[in-house]
Amino acid sequence: MASRISDAIKQDHRELESYYTQIVESNDADTQTRYQNQFTWELARHSIGEELVVYPAFEKSLDDGKAMADKDREEHQSVKEQLKTFQQLSPSDEQFLPTIKALMKDLSRHIQEEESNDLVKLEATLSADESEDLSTSFGRTKMFVPSRSHPSAPDKPPYETAVGLLTAPIDHLADLFRKWPHTSGMPNPSTK
Repeated sequence: MASRISDAIKQDHRELESYYTQIVESNDADTQTRYQNQFTWELARHSIGEELVVYPAFEKSLDDGKAMADKDREEHQSVKEQLKTFQQLSPSDEQFLPTIKALMKDLSRHIQEEESNDLVKLEATLSADESEDLSTSFGRTKMFVPSRSHPSAPDKPPYETAVGLLTAPIDHLADLFRKWPHTSGMPNPSTK
């Protein structure tokens, strides 16, 4: 049985929190780099997936959906800008930990609001099948979007989709040469 959209989003949120913890609790630069790449990979894909799949569902299904989606896009823009900065830092940089901590502070507020308000409202308007279909679409979308932050890219379809399709292959190629937490190499987007 496929998961509901709120379950898929929450699973991503828990993974991001776990990667963050690995980064800030480690004193090993190699471990921090590996989880920095994992955190960046997941957050970039998660954000764009929400913008392409979930936010249009807000706009379609909720009376205040457009305002909710616009507010969430604004919050994403701020997080994308912070992620862009963070993804370019090395663990030896004195701004490495302060940058990820500031990013996570903003992201945690967004996560809390999304889980306690936005997703609850959306799920209330969806059938189980509709929610599962959104979850499937969200997962599939994440396979084809950029895996690094590009805050200057458009954040609404169809422009975001077009830019993503052009940018994603470059990001994915570079991912082959990054360090990852798992010994098997980079994450497999079809399993996340």
